[in-house]
Amino acid sequence: MPTPIIAQKAPFVQATNPGIYHWCTCGGSKKQPFCDGSHKGTGFSPKKVDIAEAKTVAWCGCKNSKNGAFCDGSHSRL
Repeated sequence: MPTPIIAQKAPFVQATNPGIYHWCTCGGSKKQPFCDGSHKGTGFSPKKVDIAEAKTVAWCGCKNSKNGAFCDGSHSRL
């Protein structure tokens, strides 16, 4: 699998409403942390995330989290 672009070395912390989101896995989206279709032809595809209740989410910005779309602190080791 190709290496993702590091969008930023910190999470995108956002108040998030319930719904379905498509988290960018390639790092190339201009609408970080969400997919804008930039992955086409790269071997990446967005990760579908279903948020059941309103909450603050720390979306992974470095694209290296072992916790999928959610920050696990991996950015501090890059």
